[in-house]
Amino acid sequence: MTESIVQATNEAVAYIKGLNPTTPETGIILGTGLGKLVDHVEIEMSIDYGDIPNFPISTVEGHKGKLIFGKLSGKPVVIMQGRFHYYEGYSLRQATLPVRVMHKLGVKQMLVSNAAGGVNTAMKVGDIMLLTDHINLLPDNPLRGVHEPELGARFPDMSEAYDKKLIKRAVEIANREGILLHQGVYAAVAGPNFETQAEYRYVRAVGADAVGMSTVPEVIVCAQIGLPVLGISAITDEAFPEEYVIVTHEYVIQAAAIAEPKMVTLFKNLVAEC
Repeated sequence: MTESIVQATNEAVAYIKGLNPTTPETGIILGTGLGKLVDHVEIEMSIDYGDIPNFPISTVEGHKGKLIFGKLSGKPVVIMQGRFHYYEGYSLRQATLPVRVMHKLGVKQMLVSNAAGGVNTAMKVGDIMLLTDHINLLPDNPLRGVHEPELGARFPDMSEAYDKKLIKRAVEIANREGILLHQGVYAAVAGPNFETQAEYRYVRAVGADAVGMSTVPEVIVCAQIGLPVLGISAITDEAFPEEYVIVTHEYVIQAAAIAEPKMVTLFKNLVAEC
């Protein structure tokens, strides 16, 4: 991306607004194998990423590459059906551009999901984990580079990266709906390979409960622009070196389908009540 982030954002926003979508209140980013939330949306408009100026293109199976406007639980939302990753070759400034675009379109809160390996032995395949904090092990940062004041603080505070009010409401919903909802720390790594057994031990040792290849860059940008965010991981493999199972992308997609109904229930209720 050679032009400024502000300019790139404004061009994307101008194109989308020209199509006259409803102004969204909530932005939602769907991770690998978690796209079926869209089945519960009253879709008003669907835009291919490739049609939006400056948007990257999703290249990963399970990420359909559409920006969807509509109503979920009667509230206006915009949903990224597929996200962008560092391992696809994008800089994190590129990969997080959609967060800035959704914010400028009017969203007041962000719900983010991902598929992750569970390194906490209390978690099993198909469980879901509420992110209370994260560890950034990526070799890039979406705020690196020339700073434009319009983007927000140059040095944003990350001490409360995940919104406490949204976390409290998610726990209340999970209790009410009978959903087992773990809480823990998510570690982001570059990928695209899955971790070695030694790396899983390392991730556990530094304090993570789950590990994946996304989410943290988006949350960093949310912190910079002051956008409350809630993150949830679908635990798609038990990343325990003591009981190691060979993991494939297909395995992750199948495992995410087990967790997906719980995540759909949480997101539908969060949108309705927040």
